[in-house]
Amino acid sequence: MWDMGWWRRTARFHPYALDAAAAVGLFAVSIGEPLVDPAPVRGQLSAGEIAFSALVCAAVALRRRWPLPVLAFCSAATAASIAFGAARNLSTFAVVIAVYTVAATTNRITAITAGTFTALLLVAGAIYSSSRSSWLDSEKIVLALWSGLATAVGDAVRNHRDYITAVEERATRAEQSREEEARRRVAEDRLRIARDLHDVMAHNIALINVQAGVAGHVLRSNPEAAEQALGHVRQAGRAALDELGTVLGVLRQSDDATAPTEPTPTLNRLQELVDSFHRTGLSVRWRLSGQPYPLLAAVDLAAYRVVQESLTNVHKHGGGAARVGLDYRPEALTVEVENDPGPGQPAAGPVAGTGHGLLGMRERVTAVGGTLDAGPLPGGGFGVRAVLPGGQDKS
Repeated sequence: MWDMGWWRRTARFHPYALDAAAAVGLFAVSIGEPLVDPAPVRGQLSAGEIAFSALVCAAVALRRRWPLPVLAFCSAATAASIAFGAARNLSTFAVVIAVYTVAATTNRITAITAGTFTALLLVAGAIYSSSRSSWLDSEKIVLALWSGLATAVGDAVRNHRDYITAVEERATRAEQSREEEARRRVAEDRLRIARDLHDVMAHNIALINVQAGVAGHVLRSNPEAAEQALGHVRQAGRAALDELGTVLGVLRQSDDATAPTEPTPTLNRLQELVDSFHRTGLSVRWRLSGQPYPLLAAVDLAAYRVVQESLTNVHKHGGGAARVGLDYRPEALTVEVENDPGPGQPAAGPVAGTGHGLLGMRERVTAVGGTLDAGPLPGGGFGVRAVLPGGQDKS
C-alpha cells in the first residue's frame, strides 16, 4: 500500500527537492509526448521546443520561492508558444502548477487576479494562433477552465491550511491559558491557606501566651488564679484545635466541587469572640447599628476575621480597651475596631511582628469587593475600618 505519510513528510521537510523532481518529471513527459502520440501533423520536437520545455519546467522548481514571477514567466512563454503553434498538449501543465502555487501561497484577491489574467493570456494566444476559428471553441474554454480550476484548488488548500493553523494556535493558547489558570489557582490557594492558618492560630496562641504568663506569675502566690488562667489556656487550645481541624477538613475536600473553600466562623459568634478576650483582661465594648441581615458567606467570614485580627493586635500590643462597631446598611456593612490605650500607653497597631495580620485582613476584604483602612487615630490609639458589600445571602 502507498505510504501517504512518507509523501507528506517529504513535502514538508524537503519541498524544494520535491519541486525539482516534479520539474524533471514534467520535462520528461513533455519531450516524451511524441513517443506516445506520434501523429504526423505534430512531428518531432525541435531543439527550440526542447529548450522551451526545459526553461518552463526549470521555472516550476522555483515556484515556492518566487510564485508570482514564475507564474508570469510560465504564462507568457506558454501563451507565446500557443500563439505560434509550438505548444504541445502537456505544455500548459507548468502554468497550471504555477497558478495553483500562487493561489495556495497568497491571498484570495491575488489568486483570483492572477488566475484571471493567466486565463486571458492563454486564450489570447489561442485566438492569435487560429484567428479564423471561434474564440469560444472547446480549446479556448479548456485553457480558461484549467486556470480557473487551479485557482480554486489552490485557494481551497490555502483555506484548509489556514484553518488547521488557526485551530492549532487556539489549542496552544488554550493550553497556555489552562496552565496559567492552574498556576494562578495554586498561588491563590497557597495565599488563602496561609491567611486562614494565621487567622486561626494568631488569636488563640496570643491568648494562650498571655494566660500562660499569668499562670506562671501567680502560681505560688495565688494558686486559684493560676488554675483559672490554665483553664483559659485549655479553652484557647481547644478552640485552636477545633478551628485548625476545620481548615484541614476544607483542604481534604479537594474532590468535592460543592464543598466550602473557607472555614466558616461568622458574626453570629461575635459575642463568643468578645468573651474570649474578656477572659484575658481586655475590655471590649461593641455596638450594633442598623438592621442585621444575612450576609454572603465570604463577606460574613471576612467581617469576622477583621474583628478577630484587630482585637488580637490590640491584645498583643498591650491595648487596655477596644471598641467594635458594626453598621448595617442596605448597600454595605461597615466594621470598625478602635483601641483606647489609656494615658501614657502606646497605640496598639502593627508596629511589631511580621505584619501579615494587617496584610491578610486587606486581602480578605479586597477579595470580596470591599475596602479597608488602618492607621493611628487623631485622638490616640489605632483604628481599623472595613467597608464590605452588603448583598444578602439568598440561599
